[in-house]
Amino acid sequence: MTIVWSKVLPVLVSIGIIIAVAIIKEYSRTLAAVLATMPINMPLALWVIYGDGADLPAFARFTEDLFYKIWPTIVFLIIAVLVTRAGWRLLPTLLAGYAGWAVALGIIIVLRPS
Repeated sequence: MTIVWSKVLPVLVSIGIIIAVAIIKEYSRTLAAVLATMPINMPLALWVIYGDGADLPAFARFTEDLFYKIWPTIVFLIIAVLVTRAGWRLLPTLLAGYAGWAVALGIIIVLRPS
């Protein structure tokens, strides 16, 4: 069996970043937050899509789709900030954030189907 590095390497990079955040948070929460919010998954997805030989118009459509699909993640973060300020713990924060994310994603899918 041959390893397809264009598929495996993005996963390894993601794992490395998660480990780096876990280690760096002990020294600098600011740096850990910067690492955690870096655009990592998007460039890795772009790498995978481009590496699969997508033609340029399809690649451009994918990047545009990424732009529109990032907004539910922003909704997730807004909800997380608001509920943690209100004193919510981790699990309710995540549940509320993902609920808002799902609603926002549904709205985007309805308004802008791929």
